[in-house]
Amino acid sequence: MGLEAAMALGDPPADYASIATVGLFVAFMCVCIVVGHLLEENRWMNESITMLFIGLGTRAVILFASSEKHSRVLVFSEDLLFIYLLPLIIFNAGFQVKKKQFFRNFITITLFGAVGTLISFTVISLGALGLISRLNIGALELGDYLALGAIFSATDSVCTLQVLSQDETPFLYSLVFGEGVVNDTTSVVLFNAIQNFDHGNISGAKLLNFIGSFLYLFGSSTILGVASGLLSAYTIKKLYFGRHSTDHEVSIMMLMAYLSYMLAELLDLSGILTVFFCGIVMSHYTWQNVTESSRVTTKHAFATLSFIFETFLFLYVGMDALDIEKWKIVGQTYRHTLSLFLSLHCSTRRSFFWICIFYHVQPGKVYRFEQHHFSLGAGFKSCFCFPTILSIKFDQKTPNGKISFRQQVSL
Repeated sequence: MGLEAAMALGDPPADYASIATVGLFVAFMCVCIVVGHLLEENRWMNESITMLFIGLGTRAVILFASSEKHSRVLVFSEDLLFIYLLPLIIFNAGFQVKKKQFFRNFITITLFGAVGTLISFTVISLGALGLISRLNIGALELGDYLALGAIFSATDSVCTLQVLSQDETPFLYSLVFGEGVVNDTTSVVLFNAIQNFDHGNISGAKLLNFIGSFLYLFGSSTILGVASGLLSAYTIKKLYFGRHSTDHEVSIMMLMAYLSYMLAELLDLSGILTVFFCGIVMSHYTWQNVTESSRVTTKHAFATLSFIFETFLFLYVGMDALDIEKWKIVGQTYRHTLSLFLSLHCSTRRSFFWICIFYHVQPGKVYRFEQHHFSLGAGFKSCFCFPTILSIKFDQKTPNGKISFRQQVSL
């Protein structure tokens, strides 16, 4: 009786609606994993596409059952992704990368992921400016055009990597994977630089200041990530945590990786780039200094958590696509053609850029049409541009805000 009374007094009032919502979402994540596993060998479907379709189907059923009165199952917060989910996803990408192939093709990957993204950013920003002016649908501020260019420059190579064999095509796999990671980090760094850029009274000095800010963010974030990884390796090697407990080694690796991300955010740097290079350094130095049990644990723990977070993100992107409240705000408009045009435009420039690089960077290697086809398929939109889009706030009372919000929903 006393125990029951203590439990009753200690339990806070439960929000059953929230519990039911989270429970339903977790159940759908389990369904995504099971169905994705069953379709693993299917040539037309993969896990990411399955997650998106399940999200779309779930939202459609909810809209139909509630007569379009309830369109949101779970309200998305960009802080949830940028603070809790994204750091581990990016860290695992760096931690699991095949370093020999990655650094062997580092120059080519940098051209694809960094230089190619900057070219894409420039072309798409100018294309958006020309298209909006030609369609006579209003005008955006310079910062909005630049933000569109940065967002559309982000690509997703997950689907392409799922049909590639790392053993049979190691060179192509390393290019697609490395380019995808560097592309995402470059896009986010570029977007952050745009947010801090003064768009009024553009001059040569301000343009140079913008370029300098971008290079500073890129370089400083990389140095901080490398330093954090080396510090973790030195700490574990000198203190030898493994003689006491494997849990201590795994915990210090996780916490120091997360600390590097948060420290970069506090210093107004790119946490994504920082934690990515921290993962690379940790996999090469820290991982070699831990016990065998810690090596197995960290490898599978990071991969498992990253997979769960990616499942959540893909599922929510699919569900958010049918958010009826946002589409009601947008209303009847043909402006969505802008998003379609920019998407095709992005893929077109990617095709052209890969052709140029293929035949001029490493002329000693032969690239077949199939390899170019795979590289083109890796150029579609990244799911990581989704929270970046949601982080932009528009004043919908102004004409510019209405146009920008329409493109935000379309994206």
